[in-house]
Amino acid sequence: MTTNTTAAPRTPRIALVGDRSPHVRSHVRIPVLLDALAERDGLALDAYWIPTADAEAPGAVKGFDAVWVLPGSPYASEAGALAAIRTAREDGIPFLGTCAGFQHALIEYARDVCGLERAAHAENDPSADTDDLLIAPLACSLVGHEGVVRVTPGSLAEKALGTERTTERYHCNYGADSRHLDALRAHGLRFTGADEEGGIRIAELPSHPFFLATLFQPELAGDGTRPHPLVRALAVAAVEHAGGGADERTYRFREAS
Repeated sequence: MTTNTTAAPRTPRIALVGDRSPHVRSHVRIPVLLDALAERDGLALDAYWIPTADAEAPGAVKGFDAVWVLPGSPYASEAGALAAIRTAREDGIPFLGTCAGFQHALIEYARDVCGLERAAHAENDPSADTDDLLIAPLACSLVGHEGVVRVTPGSLAEKALGTERTTERYHCNYGADSRHLDALRAHGLRFTGADEEGGIRIAELPSHPFFLATLFQPELAGDGTRPHPLVRALAVAAVEHAGGGADERTYRFREAS
């Protein structure tokens, strides 16, 4: 008798890091997106919400196939959000940070990779010296704003989006202070999307399997029944991390365009 020992593919596990609230539109949209990914794209994910205070625990997001640090700042625990980002970055776990997730991805990289230990977020630390502010108040609020983002050709973002120009939705008052960006670039972080005035809107890490952060909120695109290409790309990366193949990833990226 021949025994079939081929294991069934496991469902990828995604950690949703943020302080879940019915008052945060992104949080309300997540279940809709997860259903759409499974039903429309065949990308089923097993999702776990992890409050930022819980994310402080060692290994809180280890073993996951994707980490998404969500909007909703100020977080209950800045340290927890940063710890989740660091684990995803160091362990090669597919990562997406949106809005506050983008802001904290830059803070984590500045502190833990670039040695800028005093790098600060103005919302979290309003008394910080202005010279230490990596994330500062925007000159004009982007709450409820839509705007054009120009995307670097050949970047992960461009491959996932399938375009070099996109219109995206925002809900934020803070962004990257340009004074510190050269230090992050020098240590390997790439800024691959900007608004028409040059304001940084996308960051990625080419040395990582999938590390992408956006100041805009792709989870708010449309009504959620057709997931944004970047959300779909994260799901594809999670499938690959859990044991899927590169051919599947290539197909989905092409379909997303």
